[in-house]
Amino acid sequence: MAKSRCVPHIGAMSDTQTDTYPFSLDVEPVGESGSLFQWSIRKHGKLHQRSDRKHPTEAKARSHGEAEIERLIRDRGR
Repeated sequence: MAKSRCVPHIGAMSDTQTDTYPFSLDVEPVGESGSLFQWSIRKHGKLHQRSDRKHPTEAKARSHGEAEIERLIRDRGR
């Protein structure tokens, strides 16, 4: 019988969410062609902010969204 390595689901989730808690980032294609992307930020699961422009690549949209989350976290302490 082969050994299987069990990774707790909650542990895996917390690795990706702790840096930006309570914010999460969603990046989705926009329009019928799906060639442009838009990000949205959720706070505790509720929509908090959405990008005001469409980005040419998913990576570019993600980097802009991540930068905005960093700004929100940095300014939260003020």
